[in-house]
Amino acid sequence: MDEATSIELEVGRLLFAQPCDFVMGVRTETDLPPVELPEVAFAGRSNVGKSSLLNALTNRRTLARTSNTPGRTREVNFFRLGGRLMLVDLPGYGYARAGKEEIARWNELIGDYLRGRGNLLRVYLLIDARRGIGAPDRKVMELLDKAAVVYQVVLTKIDKVKPGPLGKVQAATEAELKRHGAAYPEILATSSKNKIGLELLRATVATLAEEDRVSYMQGP
Repeated sequence: MDEATSIELEVGRLLFAQPCDFVMGVRTETDLPPVELPEVAFAGRSNVGKSSLLNALTNRRTLARTSNTPGRTREVNFFRLGGRLMLVDLPGYGYARAGKEEIARWNELIGDYLRGRGNLLRVYLLIDARRGIGAPDRKVMELLDKAAVVYQVVLTKIDKVKPGPLGKVQAATEAELKRHGAAYPEILATSSKNKIGLELLRATVATLAEEDRVSYMQGP
């Protein structure tokens, strides 16, 4: 969805204007909630701006906790959006100060979630536009490829990057995505601070939810 129609943008706005409530946070596979609604998940390195993006998308200041301390989000957090969709906030990865055991536990939890959710429509993989794709991101991309989970890259904090360098990061990201089988080719560029790209991201999520609803109604 390089561009969205006015109708698609409005559908996205209406979806994210609905109540969005915290359901639960889990730290182990056995605590994962039963499948209730279609899900879209948000993943990214620690301090990539994931919580800020979720808050901006839902027009709430404290839906997801934000912190200047990387690695604070250590649970898989579930948020119910208007009875239509579940937003899933995955723990941040790549935090250098985390111990090996803690990193292993995070990775295991993320892997268990990705492999066990048949209702997962897409993972939005957040990449800091100032840095581009790094080694920790590639590991997650490989995990998503192996799990055959479709994911789409969302560049964050584009307000902090000048147009020239941003274009180079986008080009490098597009080239990288061609080497990954489960990657969706279109990149979304966003700024939570300046509200850039949020309408298109909302429309993209709403389109996924509607396609899933239609598919469910039509049956096998």
